Amino acid sequence: MQEEIRKSFYKLHLSIVISCFTSIFGRLITLNEGLLVFDRLLISFCILFSLLLIKKRFCFVKLKELFKILGVGFLLGFHWLFFYGSIKYANVSIGIICFSLVSLFTALIEPVINRHRISFMELFFSLITLSGIMLIFHFDSRYQLGIMLGVISSFLAALYTITNKKVAVHHPSVTMLLYEFLGGTIALGLIMPVYLHFFPVQTLIPSFRDIVYLLLLSFFCTIGLYFLQIQVLKKISAFTVNLTYNLEPVYTVILAMIIFQENKDLNAAFYIGMGLIILSVILQSLSVVYSSKCSKNL
Repeated sequence: MQEEIRKSFYKLHLSIVISCFTSIFGRLITLNEGLLVFDRLLISFCILFSLLLIKKRFCFVKLKELFKILGVGFLLGFHWLFFYGSIKYANVSIGIICFSLVSLFTALIEPVINRHRISFMELFFSLITLSGIMLIFHFDSRYQLGIMLGVISSFLAALYTITNKKVAVHHPSVTMLLYEFLGGTIALGLIMPVYLHFFPVQTLIPSFRDIVYLLLLSFFCTIGLYFLQIQVLKKISAFTVNLTYNLEPVYTVILAMIIFQENKDLNAAFYIGMGLIILSVILQSLSVVYSSKCSKNL
């Protein structure tokens, strides 16, 4: 039993490393953010659809529910669009650091949608994160556009997470994921003519290297990551998994420094801001651990 738990923790940290490459591939792929996200969604949908057909697990959903799931997929698609836009217009480190604002937007939006009180503790921790990002924004004008796109991405990610949780109650998670990919593909497909009018490209066809990166991004960082997380959750609690995933921004920044030498482009304001963000993550983690222990004692 202990050996299985140990292997699950190895898989958990492997899944975090794989998720970090979601950002890394965003920098490596030369397509603009619109085409990148459209291709990722389309390829991921085709891979997952094929797997479900082979395993005979594909199922239809009612039309009313289908529109709900497709709507959630719209949010996913636009979240990825702004996230990769943040990476393209700034860098990997800025993009992933801005993603830390998801907790702030969740703390503000979820009480409104689910009609419960705001957690002032969560709000306090999130404001520490916000102060770190504002510090970077104020003292490094090179990345202001990337930061603004990253903030919008975080807002959409929070909205996606909350709405996905509400809709997913009645459907298997793999079915949700499949139709969300379809919804995102439709959404990006509809806006792509307008998007490419304002952000023209020389070619719509990705290079061979981009195709390889897109396949790796879709197969390993999207579908593969999803199934790996399912395996981990069979042995480790969701609480532990979510807590451990707080390491993702740290891992991603370290990888970006190793692969792209981004440390050469980052100034003192970034490191101070990142320090504040890491502090908020630590405080939030300690708060969750403390709350968990208290609930068990009761």
